[in-house]
Amino acid sequence: MAQRTALKPWHEVVELRDDLKTGELSLSIFAADLYDVVMQKGLRPVYEDPAEFFALTYPTYNLRELVKDVCLRLAGRTDKAYRKISVNYGGGKTHSLVTLWHLAHAPETLPDLPAVREFEAHIGFKPPRARVAALCFDKIDLEKGIETPGPDGALRMLKHPWSVLAYQLAGADGLRLIHADGNDEERETPPAEPLLVELLSKPQEEGLSTLVLLDEALMYLRGQVEVSPGTRGGLVNFFQYLTQAVVKVARCSMVASLLASDPRKHDDLGNQIYREVSEVFGRQTEEDISPVSKDDVAEVLRRRFFKPDSIRDPSVFRPHVTSVVGNIALLDEQTQKARPSAEERFLGSYPFHPDLTEAFYTRWTQLDGFQRTRGILRTFAMALRDSEKWDTSPLIGSNVFLNEPGRSDLSESANELASFASVDTGTGSHQEWRPILEGELAKARTVQSEMTGLQHREVEQAVVSVFLGSQPIGQKTQTQELMMLVAPTKPDKIELERSLHRWTELSWFLDEVEIGTAETSQDGARGLPKSWRLGNRPNLRQMHDDACVNRVLPGRVETELLEHIRRHRSLTSGASAAGARVHNLPDRPRDISDDGDFHYAVLGPNAASESGKPSAEARRFINETTAPDRPRVNRNAIVLAVPSRDGLDLARDRVREHLGWLEVRELLKGQPIDPIREQMLVNETASAERRIADAVSQAYSVVVTVNESNEIQAFRIAVDNDPLFLTIKADRRSRIQETSISSEAMLPGGPYDLWRDGEDSRQVKDLVGSFAQFAKLPKMLHQKEILDTVAQGIREGIWVGQLMRPDRTVKTVWRTAIEEQVLRDPALEVFLPESATLSDIDPALLGPESLPGLWPTDEITVQDVISYFAGGHSVVVPKEGYEDTAFIPKCDSRAVEEAIADAVERGLVWLTNGPASIFGETVPTGILNSSATLNAPPAPVAVTELTEAAIPNAWKGGRANVFAIVTALSAQRGKPLPWVVVQSAINSGINTRWIELAPDSQPWPCDFANAQHVVVQAATGSGILDSRGGQYAPDRLGTITAEATLEANGVQDLADKIPGIAMAAVGHQLRFNIQIELGGENPPSPSIVEAINSLLAEVSEDLKLQ
Repeated sequence: MAQRTALKPWHEVVELRDDLKTGELSLSIFAADLYDVVMQKGLRPVYEDPAEFFALTYPTYNLRELVKDVCLRLAGRTDKAYRKISVNYGGGKTHSLVTLWHLAHAPETLPDLPAVREFEAHIGFKPPRARVAALCFDKIDLEKGIETPGPDGALRMLKHPWSVLAYQLAGADGLRLIHADGNDEERETPPAEPLLVELLSKPQEEGLSTLVLLDEALMYLRGQVEVSPGTRGGLVNFFQYLTQAVVKVARCSMVASLLASDPRKHDDLGNQIYREVSEVFGRQTEEDISPVSKDDVAEVLRRRFFKPDSIRDPSVFRPHVTSVVGNIALLDEQTQKARPSAEERFLGSYPFHPDLTEAFYTRWTQLDGFQRTRGILRTFAMALRDSEKWDTSPLIGSNVFLNEPGRSDLSESANELASFASVDTGTGSHQEWRPILEGELAKARTVQSEMTGLQHREVEQAVVSVFLGSQPIGQKTQTQELMMLVAPTKPDKIELERSLHRWTELSWFLDEVEIGTAETSQDGARGLPKSWRLGNRPNLRQMHDDACVNRVLPGRVETELLEHIRRHRSLTSGASAAGARVHNLPDRPRDISDDGDFHYAVLGPNAASESGKPSAEARRFINETTAPDRPRVNRNAIVLAVPSRDGLDLARDRVREHLGWLEVRELLKGQPIDPIREQMLVNETASAERRIADAVSQAYSVVVTVNESNEIQAFRIAVDNDPLFLTIKADRRSRIQETSISSEAMLPGGPYDLWRDGEDSRQVKDLVGSFAQFAKLPKMLHQKEILDTVAQGIREGIWVGQLMRPDRTVKTVWRTAIEEQVLRDPALEVFLPESATLSDIDPALLGPESLPGLWPTDEITVQDVISYFAGGHSVVVPKEGYEDTAFIPKCDSRAVEEAIADAVERGLVWLTNGPASIFGETVPTGILNSSATLNAPPAPVAVTELTEAAIPNAWKGGRANVFAIVTALSAQRGKPLPWVVVQSAINSGINTRWIELAPDSQPWPCDFANAQHVVVQAATGSGILDSRGGQYAPDRLGTITAEATLEANGVQDLADKIPGIAMAAVGHQLRFNIQIELGGENPPSPSIVEAINSLLAEVSEDLKLQ
């Protein structure tokens, strides 16, 4: 927070003159009039009386230099004959002419005052006495002329300026001198140079020098030429003759002010005349002079406004200046770096802020109608007179132009400044600044009320400072300049910058182009604009604010808001993909079906709620379906996203702002608009639309749904960048679950409590529907997850699926996958295993390690299997860290035997009964009985087990019949081997050329009855693997072989290499013997074998699986 400055206010250091404080000093007194001085009628003693005049005159350096040059010329000590003053009305030119009149008219009677002494000291001698002729052109009436005093004081009305000059210098003799006939009357044309030389020399006959003063020349010239265009050349010639004559008269000087005080005279014609006359003066004159420079302004103001005793000793000001500059240095780095020079600058200007007086002198003097020194004097006179009563600032700055605290209208001084800025005399247009300033100051007071660190109306000061710096149109104030103007009261830097930022947000007339110069730091903080400018046209923000209030109707806001909500994808994104049925802005509860599916609805503004306070509209969507008397059954399957009331208000504001910018664009359509403002309008419109999306996202922060107690609850969520539904789903209070649940949890006594006492079965559709109906259950996004749980329970044997077919037969599913259409059949039930009877058993379940407790040993009997499914059977199943009891459903013995037969035929189990050994083939009638035994599938017989070395008892003379081989192998295994196992081994041996059919053998293959007639022998030229390092050695025919087991991709790789192999084997016999094996834990089905054989036949008829 800023500390209140301990510095004294400026009016406690310097004291205003009494006549200024009381109002006795008329503001018109600041307008000097040379004609009043010449006439000496006592109407304006402050100018007519040398004592009063010099008491208030500050001899600026430029004025002293002018006086010096003139007096040196009057004394005959210089060739500088004439000077031209080139300042506008109010710039001190008339005051300079009055100074010269007093100094030269009666120097011996000059008062003994500091100003007079300064002039005399600068000249170096007492001014010479001169006859002074003052041509006050603005007082010459084109018809009647002007009353003019002669040297003897006699008055006479004269029309022409040369007549006025002649009469003031020599009276009637002067008129006779320049008249063609020597008459005491005026001549109509200007006299030539010789006559003027003689006229200007007349005073010297009396020992006097000659001083000619010209004031407001253009005022007369412009009017005369407008009335009588033919006089233009003659008037210009007069000035030409006069300047030449002044040069030729040794002790004659002329000082001319050509510019007119009325800006309207500076039109095209006036400017042409001015240029012509200026060219005349420019041929021999010295450079133009300006009596008062900007460095003189402060002293001029001090002498005019303050009592001499309070400003006599500048050293009194230094402590105050030091503190003020210290305050400024806290806000301005350049001041801190150059503090000594800054202190000297402020000391020279005290109690005025130097930047303020400079703004008036360098900028406001460019305004048509604002009088340079005189305008500044008038303005400050009003400001100081009023602000002295209340101002607490240590310097006179923009603060003095404020009205007293509590007043909302403009002060008198600010009102006058606004009137000057409002008129463009060049174009005649009127730009009203008063309401603009009042409005901006009101906004500044609003900002100040929000900030606690500003105690001296700094934002109001900033408004006035920017206004002053924005003149003439197009000018601007740099941020450094602004900070220096408001810094003397030591405001808190952070608070001040925040306040200025806030002003840019509220202002209706700050130029957006300048505001847009603010830079953004790396952390995203936006700095102050580089410069500031108040325009006299509404900025886009003012137009926008007006459009929001007066052009955007509430109904349009509501319609547009609904459309933005409807299009805002983040509100519904991800919901449908997650499994929810999405309803975007449903009109009525009936729009959301009561079908048990999970429903996610985004409701409109009418359903706005607060945390803990669901609205009546939101409740209606959960409680009702088609009417109030039709309650919703599946209340747990609906989740509503609704806006909060405060968020909805903000969203409406954002929509209104966007519509306001659209209205501004419509208002500007067809009008010329500069590219920067046009781009700003585009940016603001787009930004406003983006803010709608943000506001809508933030508004939808309330979720309405039922809790575990089936009560409708509303809770607020933290909205982030994620889609709204994902945020709701992740909140535990929503109780939404999208993954499958545990099937054990759905059992009787489980946490979900889905079974009633005594129930042993339930329809699946009722189990699924329970999650949508009962609030104690989680909200399931997908019914599929529940169905998946049911299917999982059936696969794991937790329960038995049972479907009643249309023919009233029953189909059961247990410990196997259930078809999708069966799972979704409304008639599907699930039974507890201990209460279920299976219609059939999947043969795959009968293999070892498939069903718990079915295979306690490696060999079981058919009776064991029948007993297993006899009903009432249970087994202990180990779980993770505990043991559980699994019940086995009942199954009829015939269905059990059918399943066993299928399992044997499919090669899942091996059945033996006495000498019968069945595997992978149909079980003959009578073999499958309760005493038959079941084993795991037999291990395959390797081709090496067929050799004479492996079963010598089966071989005689290098030959063996297949029956002998079967008998020998069965003896080795201890059980009769199934014929298909031996048959497969014989096929492999022949195909791999380990064995071959003897020449006298019966055909192969054959059935078991003909096995004794099939004779095999060791194959000839087979390249048998020897014991030398696993390498193939050439047989007696010189042939070697390569053997490997290849997968399908390996065969493809081999095919790619065959061309290279063939090239390498040129000159030798290359042959590929192909053997394809198909099998695994379960024998392939006949359909698979048939399909593969059809493909192989396209390669070779000899390739056939069998």
